[in-house]
Amino acid sequence: MKEPIDTLDQHEEFDQMGEAHAGSSELTPIKSDAFELSDDEKIEHIEHHFAKIMDILGLDLTDDSLKGTPRRVAKMYVKEVFNGLNPANRPEARTFNNNYDYSDVVIEKNIQVNSFCEHHFLPFIGKAHVAYISKGKVIGLSKINRLVDYYSRRPQVQERLTLQIADAISDAMNTEDVAVYIDSKHLCVSMRGIKDHASSTITSEFRGAFRDKDTQQKFIDFIRTPSE
Repeated sequence: MKEPIDTLDQHEEFDQMGEAHAGSSELTPIKSDAFELSDDEKIEHIEHHFAKIMDILGLDLTDDSLKGTPRRVAKMYVKEVFNGLNPANRPEARTFNNNYDYSDVVIEKNIQVNSFCEHHFLPFIGKAHVAYISKGKVIGLSKINRLVDYYSRRPQVQERLTLQIADAISDAMNTEDVAVYIDSKHLCVSMRGIKDHASSTITSEFRGAFRDKDTQQKFIDFIRTPSE
C-alpha cells in the first residue's frame, strides 16, 4: 500500500533536516511529562520496545549472546548515555571568590565529549575547550568538565550543545566573557550516508570579551598548544 503523498513529502523533509544536522531550538526538545516515569519504569518500557526492534530485524533473542541485549541497551540509555536529559542529574556548579584577583583567561581544554546525534542516534565524539574571564568568581575546574559531560549525555545537535555549555558557564560565573569550542567526529557521517571518515565538525561560541579578535586569538592559540 502506497503512502499518501503528503506523508512522503513529510518524510523527505525530516530526512533533509537530519542530513543537514539542523536543530529545532537551543533548548533540548523534552516533553512536559518526561519525568513522570521512574528510571526503572523507563528501563522496562525501553527493554520491551528494543526487543521488538531486534525481533523485526530478524535477530534470534533466544541466543545467549542476544537475550540480554534489550535490557543492557535500556539501562545504558537511561542510566548512562542519556542521563543528561534529567535535570536532577545536573552537576552543581559551585563557584568561589576570586581572592587572588586573577583577571586573565582561564581555559579548560581537551574535555572529552561523548554524545549522540539526535537525528540518527549514532555517537559523535570529540573534544571541548571552554574559557572564561572572571568577574569576581572562579569555578572548580572539574565542574566545567562535569557540565560539558552533562549536556553531552542527551540526544544532541553539536551547535545546540555548544550554546548550552556557554549558557551554563555564563550563568554559573555571572559573566558574558565565555568561549566554547568543540571539534568532534560524527558517526552518522562516517558510518552512513557519505561515509566520510576523515572530516570533523567544529562549532564555537564567543561572547563578551572573546568577541575581541585579540582575546579570541589568544584562546585559539592556547587550545592549539600541545599539552604535556
